Amino acid sequence: MGLFRDQILRTPVKTELPTLLDILKRIILDQIQMDRDGEAINPHNIKANVYMLEGLYESEQEVEDEKLYLMSFEQDFLTTSAAFYREEGERLLKESDAGTYCRHAKRRIDEEHDRCRSTLSESTTPKIQRVVEDELIRHKMKGLIEMDSGVQYMVDNDKLQELGLVFDLEARVDPRKPELTTAMQKIIMEMGTNINNSAIAASTAPAAQPTDQAGDKSKSASSTAKINQQTVAALKWVEDILALKDRFDGIWTKAFEQDQTLLIALNRSTADIINAFNRGSEYISLYIDENMKKGIRNKTQAEIDQTLEKAILLLRYLQDKDIFETYYKKHLCKRLLLNKSQSIDVEKQMISKMKIELGNSFTLKLEAMFKDMTLSEELTNGYSKYVNSLGDADPKRVDLSINVLTSMTWPLEAFRVGQQNEEAKDTGKTQVIYPPQVERLKMGFERYYGEKHSGRKLTWQSNMGDADIKATFPKGGKEGKPRTHDINCSTYAMLILLLFNDLPAGATIGLDEIQARTNIPSSDLARNLQSLAVAPKTRFLVKEPMSREINPGDRFSFNENFKSQFVKIKVGVVSAGNKVEGDKERKETEKKNNDSRGFAVEAAVVRIMKYVLLSPSLHAITGRFTDIFSLLQTTQRPRPHISPQRNHLPALGAIQARRHDDQEEDRVSHRARISRAYRGGSCSELQVSGLIRVKTGLACFFYDSSTAGKKGLRDCLSRISAFWWR
Repeated sequence: MGLFRDQILRTPVKTELPTLLDILKRIILDQIQMDRDGEAINPHNIKANVYMLEGLYESEQEVEDEKLYLMSFEQDFLTTSAAFYREEGERLLKESDAGTYCRHAKRRIDEEHDRCRSTLSESTTPKIQRVVEDELIRHKMKGLIEMDSGVQYMVDNDKLQELGLVFDLEARVDPRKPELTTAMQKIIMEMGTNINNSAIAASTAPAAQPTDQAGDKSKSASSTAKINQQTVAALKWVEDILALKDRFDGIWTKAFEQDQTLLIALNRSTADIINAFNRGSEYISLYIDENMKKGIRNKTQAEIDQTLEKAILLLRYLQDKDIFETYYKKHLCKRLLLNKSQSIDVEKQMISKMKIELGNSFTLKLEAMFKDMTLSEELTNGYSKYVNSLGDADPKRVDLSINVLTSMTWPLEAFRVGQQNEEAKDTGKTQVIYPPQVERLKMGFERYYGEKHSGRKLTWQSNMGDADIKATFPKGGKEGKPRTHDINCSTYAMLILLLFNDLPAGATIGLDEIQARTNIPSSDLARNLQSLAVAPKTRFLVKEPMSREINPGDRFSFNENFKSQFVKIKVGVVSAGNKVEGDKERKETEKKNNDSRGFAVEAAVVRIMKYVLLSPSLHAITGRFTDIFSLLQTTQRPRPHISPQRNHLPALGAIQARRHDDQEEDRVSHRARISRAYRGGSCSELQVSGLIRVKTGLACFFYDSSTAGKKGLRDCLSRISAFWWR
């Protein structure tokens, strides 16, 4: 064999001509090139020559790695192949679209695999495949993705099959798929940013102005659109984010073979989009609120579960979950107290899902709200039995429906939207003037509640109540006959209407007199008067002069000619603004949330310091916390009763010493700070167990009644609702 190699293959045919081996290599390479170009060749002849080269060795030692095929042919074959595919790849990027390129690259890899099996040696298969992958995929992937017909075009036009080809190609050369991952993250971020910008633009865009011919209806529609445009923008933002998530989930499932690397990247981008939008927490809560009030109506249980899962999915991406909790409590508070929720069972189901996702501490207050509602129902039944046991057979007696709320649980500031800062703070302290029959009702319940719970103080929250009254309009029926309507209105509206019971027909009351006789806050008074004297469907009063705004000097009289085709009429209070918070309200919410976070941070620092100082193995690094000790000394006011042994850590010393403080004011103040830190999961049970034994809170009541009434607005109360602070 060595003689054949040296005397035949390595000997020139003629002087100054190449050897027979060089001629053989050139012929084989030419044949392979012809095959790549689609021309017909004889693979058996080539295979026979390759078999011969595999049987010869470079030297007499016949080392396996020194076969003539490997040493003389294969390297030239790989070099010429690399040059061919490099040039072909550059040409295809210019001449073809991305989908065609992907299919061509995949076909070339398959062709080389078949060629090695049928024409060359199978030992060359991984080497030539690596060459093709390098030249057509690894070095061209970025250019392929950035083509006009690349990944962006595929996503926009739902070219899932071609996206799958891109995924398959890059997965062959790099399991991390960096170029495709980066491109998909960029696309989803751009689309998400457009959604965020559209939501901001929609919420700040001016409402369409009504035409002159449209009249009052157009003005009313324009006003409603202006009030609701931020709410519509909020719901659309959530729906768009969910649609974006569903779209890329479909791409991930159908085109990317549910690859975990891409899933992590897509989820991270989705989270970045949601958290880049500073109103995301509020909008997600508002989305749940709208579905709980309207969205789940007439839906099957499977559809309801799907809606709840979508909400939990968004919540999972949200970073500011504490801000979301603030908004969710406000919306849940309104749903429960105003009976707006479609299903209490679905509400509890949502709380259960939140508990699974976020833990018990997140839903502690939310569950307490439902517990208060249950206890309130029992209290309502108990008070009703108590009144019946007194033998009160008065047919005009007012029945009560009561809700008792806890101050640290219920965010009742949600009912003060639209008021000025100082006025909103004083709403709970305002002493509204009630008519005698309501005042007797109030005192009677206070006596009953005081017998059951000694030491608790109740304060009536009139801004949150509502009432059912019977109103008779002398000329409201057919042919000018009297007609009685059942009217549901707010407590403030009830107080206003009752003022007209003592007036003769045609008499008027001025705005200042109404304010003086009821002591209703000015903003609430104006909104309720707009509902009673301006709204066409509930115009029980006549305003002079007639205008949309309530101004000083306006006078009001009873509208004896009011007519309505409905027996039961609900008076909706004119909205004080959008459901979505304004910039000023949002800043206040963020400030309160940051204050709450401050307590949690302080508690966490105390826990770390305590662990460092009490752990024997960490005494060596105590000196590293000198700066933090100094900071705590400046922020924590030292107490005279702190023992010297505790002065090494003022914050912890204050916490421990305050547990034995005999001053009630100091105990209550410290209890509030530490209990909030504890509920946030930042303080251990040992540190606060002595501080939160006494419960203080807010109680809130609904009053209901039903009786017959006098004619006109000399009517009797049918139902009254009110709220109390404990």
